[in-house]
Amino acid sequence: MKKLMTSLMVLMLLTEFIPIRTMTGEAYAERPEPAYAKWGRLAMETAKEKYPKAKILDYLHIGREQRQTTEIEKFKLWVEDDGKEFGLYIDIEFNSKTDSVIRINTRKSAN
Repeated sequence: MKKLMTSLMVLMLLTEFIPIRTMTGEAYAERPEPAYAKWGRLAMETAKEKYPKAKILDYLHIGREQRQTTEIEKFKLWVEDDGKEFGLYIDIEFNSKTDSVIRINTRKSAN
C-alpha cells in the first residue's frame, strides 16, 4: 500500500512538470497569465523598494475594486525583514482606460 501511494505521488509530481505535448502529442497546455499579474509584479517591486533587505515569502491577490474611473488591485504579501515576519498590504490604484498608476498605498498588518 505504501509503495502504491509513493508511486502515485511521484506520478502526480511528474505529470505536473511534463508538458502535455509529451504525453499526448498535442500542443502545450499553457495557463493564461491572470489579469492582475502585472500589478502583482508591481506590488512586489514596491515591497522591495520599501523594505530593500526583506525577503518576500508569499503573496496573495485579494481582489479588484472597481470605481467610476479607476480600479484598485489589492494584494497581501508575507515579508521577512530583519528576522521578523509580517503581512504587507499593497493597494494599487490605476486608471481603468490607460492602466496608468495613480497611487500605491502600503500598510503593515496589525499582527
